[in-house]
Amino acid sequence: MRISGFFTIVALIVVAAAGWFGYQAYSSNGKPAGAPATAAAAPAAPGGPPRGLPVPVKPVAKMTIPVYREFVGSTEAIRTVAIQAKITGYLMKRGAADGADVKQGDLLYKIDPRDYQAALDQAKAQVQKDVAALQYARATDARNGTLAKQGWVTADAHDQTTSNMNQGIAALAADQAAVQTAENNLAYTEIRAPFDGRISKSQVFEGNLINAAGTQLNTLVQIDPIYATFNPSERDFVEIEKYRAVGKIQADILLTNQTDPQYTGVLTFVDNTVDRTTGTISMRVTVDNPKHTLLPGQYVRVRLHLTDQPDTLLVPQTAIGANQLGQYVYIVGEGNKAQQQPITPGATYKDMISIVKGVKEGDSVIVGNLQKIGPGAPVTPTPAPGQSGS
Repeated sequence: MRISGFFTIVALIVVAAAGWFGYQAYSSNGKPAGAPATAAAAPAAPGGPPRGLPVPVKPVAKMTIPVYREFVGSTEAIRTVAIQAKITGYLMKRGAADGADVKQGDLLYKIDPRDYQAALDQAKAQVQKDVAALQYARATDARNGTLAKQGWVTADAHDQTTSNMNQGIAALAADQAAVQTAENNLAYTEIRAPFDGRISKSQVFEGNLINAAGTQLNTLVQIDPIYATFNPSERDFVEIEKYRAVGKIQADILLTNQTDPQYTGVLTFVDNTVDRTTGTISMRVTVDNPKHTLLPGQYVRVRLHLTDQPDTLLVPQTAIGANQLGQYVYIVGEGNKAQQQPITPGATYKDMISIVKGVKEGDSVIVGNLQKIGPGAPVTPTPAPGQSGS
């Protein structure tokens, strides 16, 4: 009885194990054990090629692209002047607000003109007085000249009247110079902008006593156009000079974090000396700034357009990979297999990069799912979404 009971227990254990394994086989497929796999899970039909990973591809393009050289620089005002008075007096009026954009000839400051108007009136009165004296001296000299010929006036008396006339002429000339000086001083009571630009904050206010050439009233800078100054190396200088000898070099000016230029200019200045401490040479671009959105002292990127390069092979920058041997791209090779192709990259253009060596026009370059493939991996190429430069 004990032996038969033992075999009964063993039989029950075997039956339970068979049921558990059967349940696992059923639940793993969602079908009874031994049922065929679905199409999505099958690697390929029996005897057919392996199904490849779908990858976006883009053909290698050939086009003409601009050749740029980019440098870090800063903006500078073409002209900067300290506004000062040439005469002394009390400030009567300010003609422009702090930070205002002004035109050439606009009134900036006005000094009390009353003292200088009085000085001008006095000088003009002196002219009238000396004109009358000169008229009398000329009449006297003419009369004495006649009388001297007749013997009624001595030669010495005639010489005296001639001297008086000449002194009157000189006095009148001095008076006219004094009038001109008084007119200039009166004009200096109005300080006007010498050129178009923007003024800074005023250092004086109405009622302040202004001392001649001793008080700085304000600063005026010209900001349209404006300079963008940069310092290329000696090697860059040689290349730039080669293209500058052919014609004007256009330039784009970009602010921090900008990808599309909003300002353009022309290379207008190359210094005549290389800085020995840095091995660089100073250059500057004259930039149109009609909206006054560039100010002196800003950091900018100066991108010189040296020339255009025709028949350039381009691929998206997203297709470029790198390893210990250098940079590469994956292209769709024979049998729709990923082929790792070493490349020699060149200049960038928008979101593309030129390829000096490694690919040819029309090659299908893989631009996505790069982390999921390797050399020789089967792939299914699909057209990539449109990109700039295509």
